[in-house]
Amino acid sequence: MIRLLMIGDIVGRPGRRAVKENLPGLVQEQKIDFVIANGENAAGGNGITREITRELFTYGIDVITMGNHVWNKREVINFIENESRLIRPANYPPGTPGKGYGIYNTKNNVKIGVFNLSGRIFMPDLDCPFRSAATILPLLKEECKIILLDFHAEATSEKIALAYYLDNDISAFCGTHTHVQTADERILPGGTAYITDVGMTGPYESVIGVKKELVIEKFLTQMPKRFEVAAGTYQFNAVRIDIDEQTGNALSITRIQNYE
Repeated sequence: MIRLLMIGDIVGRPGRRAVKENLPGLVQEQKIDFVIANGENAAGGNGITREITRELFTYGIDVITMGNHVWNKREVINFIENESRLIRPANYPPGTPGKGYGIYNTKNNVKIGVFNLSGRIFMPDLDCPFRSAATILPLLKEECKIILLDFHAEATSEKIALAYYLDNDISAFCGTHTHVQTADERILPGGTAYITDVGMTGPYESVIGVKKELVIEKFLTQMPKRFEVAAGTYQFNAVRIDIDEQTGNALSITRIQNYE
């Protein structure tokens, strides 16, 4: 059995602190073999930098996935091509810097395929995630049985539809982007672990990571407002997924919610 941990969208300094304070203990206590985290909001709530990428790796994260904010810190263009552990949505057009998938080894030398896709409903109009997945999967299956997808998308219907489309072809389907953890974790009929959204690792008393008063003012006035990451208590959202090493089928998926 292989045990994976998928961490929900890391938002700003509070999110990074939550990872630092929670992840090492979880890995040890729950015998986690491999850690994936969405880091598209890790730098001030928008994008990621080289320094923060390196910081997150020191906390025990093995692979960082991204989303629609991947290019918000322009310096990422200078290093994403050479950092195999940082992947962006695979359905960006050909010629986009970086890669959308990779094959990695656990500490026990078991191969795991990880790929990242972005939704298209209420999101940037990228290539079809369904067809992109169908192109990537054969490449991953050539080398590994265990495959996890981070689908960074807004619409629950799009997430559920893609999960059923990929059921029995991947081990785990982890939705990200909305920053609100859903209570619908389950194993699909074909053996794929599923959750609509893993949630957020970041400020607890906030509006999806942003200072609540700024968002309220935006709704009240409909005027442009510069959003800032909230401070104070944090939340750590993740899912633990147990997978049969021989078949690649999920055995269980468990939500994790820690607060500090």
